[in-house]
This record gives sequence, structure tokens and C-alpha cells, in this order.
Amino acid sequence: MNAGMNAEPTDRVRIDKWLWAARFFKTRSLAAQAVEGGRVHLNDQRVKPAKDLKVGDTLTISISELKWEIRVEVLSERRGPANVARQLYSESDESRARREAAVAERKDHAEPAFGRHGRPTKRDRRLIRRFTEE
Repeated sequence: MNAGMNAEPTDRVRIDKWLWAARFFKTRSLAAQAVEGGRVHLNDQRVKPAKDLKVGDTLTISISELKWEIRVEVLSERRGPANVARQLYSESDESRARREAAVAERKDHAEPAFGRHGRPTKRDRRLIRRFTEE
């Protein structure tokens, strides 16, 4: 067997590696920065990126205005497809509902200038001038 391959299932994995493997972050360095910055808590404690995870640990992950409260179900150091990554954890029902409500809220209240691109046209400038001078 190849010496570089990890044949036995691990019972501990670094938190930054697991977050990357579970597809919460695009790169492992982004996962490490999030942990270091306090946006990831392990069992309600702030930790460092090298902290080991165990099955059954709870994580609170904040990315922008979204917040996940999950329980670690499977440990993995390898990043796989999204459907496999979703099997690494289970999310609480309250967390899922809160996150879906935040996404729906953001869709309902889109940024007013979202469709605008570039500088105002001549017509836009006239309308702005007319609005501000009155």
C-alpha cells in the first residue's frame, strides 16, 4: 500500500481542513482566516485553525450574514463533490430555517442600485439635476 495514503479512518482532523473539505470555504487558507478571525466557533469556544475536530462536535459558522449551526458527523481531510460534503455534517432545523429566511429576505430587498452599471447617462443627469434642484 502507498505510504502517503491514509488507509485508516482518522478520529481527528484539523478544523480548517474539515471546513474546506465540507465546502464551507473555497480554500483552506480562507477557512483558516475565518477560524482565526472568530467567525467559526467549536463547541461555543473560539479556537485556532490547527484545533482537532472529533465526530459529535458542534460548529457555529458565520459567513457574511448567514449563520450555520452544525454537528460534525464524519471526518474527512479530502474535498469531494458537494453531495458527499453535505454528508459530513448535519444542520439543526432552527439553523436551516433561520438561514433560509435570511436568504429570502435578501432576495426580497435587493440593493436599489443593483441593476445600475457605470456612470449616469445624459438623461439620468438631467433627471438627477431636476430632482435635486427642486
